[in-house]
Amino acid sequence: MALKHVLSPLDIRHKTLRNRIVFGAHTTNMASGGLPGDQHLGYYLERALGGAAMITVEPMPVHPAAVLTRGNFRPCSDEVIPHFARITEACKAEGAVMIQQLYHVGAHGDWDNSWHANWSPSGGPSYHDNDGSHPMTAAEIEETIQCFVNAAIRCQKAGFDGVEVWAAYNCLLDQFWAPFSNQREDEWGGSLENRTRFSREVLQRVRLACGEDFIIGLSISDDSVTGVFPNHDEMVEIIMRHDADGLMDYVTVGAGSYIDFQKIIPGFQCAENLGADLAERLKGAGLAARVIAEANIRTPENANTILGAGRADLVSIVRGQIADPHLAAKVQEDRIEDIRGCLCCNQQCWGRRGRDYYISCLINPSAGHEYLWGGDRFTPASERKTVLVVGAGPAGLETARSAAERGHRVILAEASSDLGGQFRLAGLQPRRAQITDLIAWYGRQLEKLGVDLRFNTYLDADEIAAIGADQVVLATGALPAGTGFQKALPQVPEMPGVNAGNVWSTEDVMGRAARLGKAAIVLDEGGHWRGIGTAWHMLEAGHEVTIVTPDAMIGKDIARTASDFPARQRLASLGARFVTESAITEWTGSGARVVSLLTGEETAIAADSLVLATGNRADHELPYRLREMGQTPILIGDALAPRLAAAAIHDGRTTGLAL
Repeated sequence: MALKHVLSPLDIRHKTLRNRIVFGAHTTNMASGGLPGDQHLGYYLERALGGAAMITVEPMPVHPAAVLTRGNFRPCSDEVIPHFARITEACKAEGAVMIQQLYHVGAHGDWDNSWHANWSPSGGPSYHDNDGSHPMTAAEIEETIQCFVNAAIRCQKAGFDGVEVWAAYNCLLDQFWAPFSNQREDEWGGSLENRTRFSREVLQRVRLACGEDFIIGLSISDDSVTGVFPNHDEMVEIIMRHDADGLMDYVTVGAGSYIDFQKIIPGFQCAENLGADLAERLKGAGLAARVIAEANIRTPENANTILGAGRADLVSIVRGQIADPHLAAKVQEDRIEDIRGCLCCNQQCWGRRGRDYYISCLINPSAGHEYLWGGDRFTPASERKTVLVVGAGPAGLETARSAAERGHRVILAEASSDLGGQFRLAGLQPRRAQITDLIAWYGRQLEKLGVDLRFNTYLDADEIAAIGADQVVLATGALPAGTGFQKALPQVPEMPGVNAGNVWSTEDVMGRAARLGKAAIVLDEGGHWRGIGTAWHMLEAGHEVTIVTPDAMIGKDIARTASDFPARQRLASLGARFVTESAITEWTGSGARVVSLLTGEETAIAADSLVLATGNRADHELPYRLREMGQTPILIGDALAPRLAAAAIHDGRTTGLAL
């Protein structure tokens, strides 16, 4: 009962929630033809099995103007009803209260997905792209309100216990609230009474249509820092105006907006518990509706602290339950140490959604694949084998864990004295300690599963063959090529001067093997944390850093995770110099010649050290030798092809499932 506040039940209207943990709304982008299918069913059912008290299924766009992604549900169609009914029936049978979020993104729609102009109160700009929007007529406002009501009726017919109406992130309902986006002069604009009329009408009419035994929630967000949206005092007044009329049973409080975008799904640079401040203000105002705190509430301990302090009635842990769908059950079973903690990396959830793919999870590759793999659970192998895994980086760790979970006898051989491989070095970068927490989690799981861990064990082909395992898995990773080859200069196989001294890899820097001078250049071809996280580390250690990249901006590859702008902010505040759309033509040992890829002009940058964040390469000699000896090793992770950690862990899981 250490987390007794999280575990206590709570009543919302006609339902009793079994604990205080909500799996909040988020776009999974899994719909096919606008309909939820087996992929959705597996995804939500896994979280119901995992103990979530209430599941808020991802938003249903209520009108064609509200469509935002390829994987959105089909708006204004009864065809969705039987498909959702499969999901609600299965999840309710496992004890979860089922809610669906209803949304309209207003000015921020995606017209070339929907082929419908974006609608907004006053024709304001889209912050999704560079388009404008159509100012709604009075008739279009009435049409949209009725679309919310019709969508709620469909939800009720599909077996949902209620709906959550979206008024967050400066989308349609809260665009009406803010004078910044509502400059109307009719009954829908001007006074606060008029600016809240739209949202109040939606909630009132949903209640009339769906009855007293139907839960109605309101989702809001805290964006009090931009100066154009309601501050805390104003937001409390707005919500109290709705609460006074008994319009909703709960309010979910998130963070950020389309303007303060990075806080919508906060990365690891952001503070934790972002939604708790406004939630606390609403609780302190005597709100009759229940209050749910959301936004970067990453752990059950954080949730319990918020609840114990009376800052909220419930907590929404979204990415935490993507990372570990059984989080709530593990709290109930007093197995906190077994929870696989979210990294707040956004690489496979928000990052895949940013590419318009269905979401997954870097550390839990079963996310999005539950319908194929049977969830985040393991079926015993039909035949127990001895499995030798060589290399304890992320691919090797996940292979060893999943194979052992299925009953195989697993030997994990690691050449160094630590788990994690190069992934461990990433955990040494600023604010990335969640990675070292994950590696420690793997250590605990492998110990419980009885995996034979052999550290400081470098194995050659003969030694691998001598162990006599039924299956050998090579997860030996990859190493920096050391040539300084740049994709921007494909005609130059090796950087001139790369052997002149004072040239290091990012792995050298994070592994403390590099002897850096005062001024350093980081050549970053990846646009990812490998380069910019190392530069951040160097800046905090007192070095002067110039980042050279062929990309048009620093951190290009993390733009889809919404982490790039705060990363550049932090680097700039520490004095980093950015040189974009450029390549290095020569390293002299005391500086670099840098060419603009735009103009061809060359300039000299003085520096004591050059740090390469360029491509890595796998050593194919070991698998080649094993094949010569009649072995058939399985290559995974970077040993197969150098990629990001998500690919390595995915390889590890699929390999463990296939053995």
